[in-house]
Amino acid sequence: MGRAKRNALVRPWLIGVLVVALAGAGFGLYWFQPWKLWQDETVQETLPASSPSQSPSSTSSPSSEVSSAPAPAGPTTLASGELITHEHATSGTVKLVRLADGSHVVRLERLDTSNGPDLRVWLTDAPVKEGRAGWHVFDDGEYVSLGKLKGNKGSQNYTVPADVDPARYSSVSIWCDRFDVSFGAARLTRA
Repeated sequence: MGRAKRNALVRPWLIGVLVVALAGAGFGLYWFQPWKLWQDETVQETLPASSPSQSPSSTSSPSSEVSSAPAPAGPTTLASGELITHEHATSGTVKLVRLADGSHVVRLERLDTSNGPDLRVWLTDAPVKEGRAGWHVFDDGEYVSLGKLKGNKGSQNYTVPADVDPARYSSVSIWCDRFDVSFGAARLTRA
């Protein structure tokens, strides 16, 4: 076989391999978003006086021990805990706070974790376990997604929906929905 004929056969195969490699690299970059490991997003929010998305008449069910008490004049911390590391180094404090209007927020204070794709704040009923044993437990039971993580650093608030009874949940996880893994979590200890 001549050199020209061999080159003519190799060229389409080589182009096909390059196209597949470029498509794979593009998909990998989209899926893993590795640049986020070097990008920090700091969000500093103050604790709200009341939740803007809920009216004073929309409170949790009165059968709940946490929500059956009359609303105080200002925000009250009902439960709190310290974040522990799971998949990524994570630290900070989590508080479940009842606002003056009877609504609830989960507050992250001094949060410090890695950035990543599709991070969420979950209120869960799962136990918080140390190490790898705790990485994947938070989607096994009941959980409520409170929304996308606003920033991987700082202090921020997440509104608990009015139809959710916060007394049913015992932990908070910074959850990577894309890879089904906890970056870090805190057990909520009632005040």
